[in-house]
Amino acid sequence: MLINSTLSGKKELLLPIHNNRVNLFVCGPTVYDNSHIGHARTYIVFDVVARYLKHKGYSVFYLQNVTDVDDKIIQRATETDASPRLLARKFEQKYLEDMQALGVTNVSYYARASEHIPEIINQIERLIEKGYAYETETGVYFDESRFHDFGKLSHQSVEDLEKHRIEPDPTKRNPGDFSLWKKRQDGPEVTWDSPWGKGRPGWHIEDTAITENYFGAQYDIHGGAMDLIFPHHEAEIAQMEATSGKKPLVRFWMHTGFLNVNGEKMSKSLGNFTTIRDMLKKFDADSFRFFVLSSHYRSPIDFSEDALDQSKKSLERIRQAAKLIEAEIEGSPSTADVASSEKEANDPSILEARARFLDSMENDFNTPYALRAVFEMVRDINRRLNEKSISRNALIDARNLLDEFGQILGIGFSPATGSRAENSEDKTGKLIELLIDMRQKLREKKDWALADEIRNRLTEQGIVLEDAKTGGGKYSIR
Repeated sequence: MLINSTLSGKKELLLPIHNNRVNLFVCGPTVYDNSHIGHARTYIVFDVVARYLKHKGYSVFYLQNVTDVDDKIIQRATETDASPRLLARKFEQKYLEDMQALGVTNVSYYARASEHIPEIINQIERLIEKGYAYETETGVYFDESRFHDFGKLSHQSVEDLEKHRIEPDPTKRNPGDFSLWKKRQDGPEVTWDSPWGKGRPGWHIEDTAITENYFGAQYDIHGGAMDLIFPHHEAEIAQMEATSGKKPLVRFWMHTGFLNVNGEKMSKSLGNFTTIRDMLKKFDADSFRFFVLSSHYRSPIDFSEDALDQSKKSLERIRQAAKLIEAEIEGSPSTADVASSEKEANDPSILEARARFLDSMENDFNTPYALRAVFEMVRDINRRLNEKSISRNALIDARNLLDEFGQILGIGFSPATGSRAENSEDKTGKLIELLIDMRQKLREKKDWALADEIRNRLTEQGIVLEDAKTGGGKYSIR
């Protein structure tokens, strides 16, 4: 399959680094407020990416970070006289609830920045040793002038980037040097000891320390919204490639386009800021997913109530066809027709619809064209139902195909399928098995602390893990 990479600016063939394993990282939330529909667009897109890769038979480890150490969290906690840690946990839980409501269920692991401080410090130490970072009285900074590839992801020169400088600080060597460690003390919950004194990590270093811990120095796909390309993703490339000496950090950089509201950028000051929770009070999650997937993930989309109404109506047309198919199957003879001929169970037009759908997904996850294939199939089946020219076996094929399409897109097309119809016990079992597999890899790396943390968290949820001498283990739920 082909995936467009922001780095190369062209579509390239997916060839995972580790055979059949795809390591996918997407920048997660900064948990100081409720997530908005712009976040929802990005996370729905990458949920579908993970779903389709799994459908193709890849083993997908989808990792998201949770930024629970950040200036915004500390500021909000100060404004509300709250504990920074409790504030972060509250909005982290709300984020997870929002994702569950949207059917975003394919993230393998959420990694909190606050639980990876040793990895962050270790990466900063190596950057200093290699001459890419330096200490001042205010913190530790990455020396951008030492990394000559800075700007390659956003395709900008250093001169262009000079116009967009951040973090003004007279102690820095260069205006564009960014924080790795901030020498600040804002309370024990957000302050840690380090070789450079008490403080907390910068934003960019959190992500590369986390991904290096789980994936190593290089991995397959990094996703996020387009506004993260500069400076955040440029900084990630600089940090990890400088640390490891290996290029590229990521084979495919995937970025979602902007979500506007009624033609304008979403902003609290404009009064058009919509949280996921507020949106779900008016529209169902499947309609919103349909709206998101009706545009290519790299294109901008314009959110409006009219657009959501249209998505809801379009989805209903597919569901009405699914109901007709189901009713026709239930009301028609079964034994003789099912066994009548082998070729009837492989209806050519339905096979063609499946091929068009999958071809679209193979071409950089082109969901609008995939949905077009669904509508074309539905129109063809409605016509043949009216003409009474379709067999029961062909209808069964169509029903199964709608189920397959729904599972890939995370939308319930048929009565008993879709993102919210997945068997919860099966999903829980798969997640537990994934955590056990990940824990075993950590034990092999002798990362006992993190391995024990996973075991302890499982125990807190009533899941008792018994390690096997040969690796892995079994579990029981109590």
